[in-house]
Amino acid sequence: MPIIEDEELGRITVRRTSGSSMRASMAPNGTLRVAVPRYAPMFMVRRMIASSRPNLRKVLDSKPRLILHDGMEVGKSHRLHIRRGQSFSVRRQGLQLTVTLGPDDSSDDREVIESVRSHIHAVLRKEAKAHLPKRIEYLAKTHGFDYTSLRFTHASSRWGSCNSKKTISLNIALMSLPFELIDYVLIHELAHTVQLNHSKDFWQEVARADPNYLKHRRSLKQHNPAV
Repeated sequence: MPIIEDEELGRITVRRTSGSSMRASMAPNGTLRVAVPRYAPMFMVRRMIASSRPNLRKVLDSKPRLILHDGMEVGKSHRLHIRRGQSFSVRRQGLQLTVTLGPDDSSDDREVIESVRSHIHAVLRKEAKAHLPKRIEYLAKTHGFDYTSLRFTHASSRWGSCNSKKTISLNIALMSLPFELIDYVLIHELAHTVQLNHSKDFWQEVARADPNYLKHRRSLKQHNPAV
């Protein structure tokens, strides 16, 4: 897919679709992604971007601000360290994510934040694949649920989903939640294998497996599934 490097908006990935207008969204790595008409030439795409800057800024601003600080926890078992050096780099070794800032770099710089964000996504995906399959299998067996398969995503708008084929998709950002809220989300999605809605019967399924679901549901609203 074509990439446009914009001085203000950063990297913009261009996707061609059958639509007749441009639509913008946030890619999982925190950069902009625009869907444009299939046969629109690149000079026209650039014009569309130029005329849509206010809306594109709003899309970028909808992304949660990532504030980096030395010693911050990443997921359940990793930790971020910031140090000064000759040039900017991000390195993951073992359970440590080391950010080296050059003489002119700041942890508030967009380029720094987006680079670190992509490494954080990799850490969360690694932890999610290690923890979530075992945990959801345990909860399913314990409470009598059945699902067909498990997928990992980084959909910024929700923690998880379940389709009519009983395929459950889980956001890797779950690994930033307390364990009891992770369990609540897993139970929520497992309940959708029985009731693919949010009816009274659905919430009864949730309550059967998680008697404290109301408390967990309220607590979850204080967290954002985007990273």
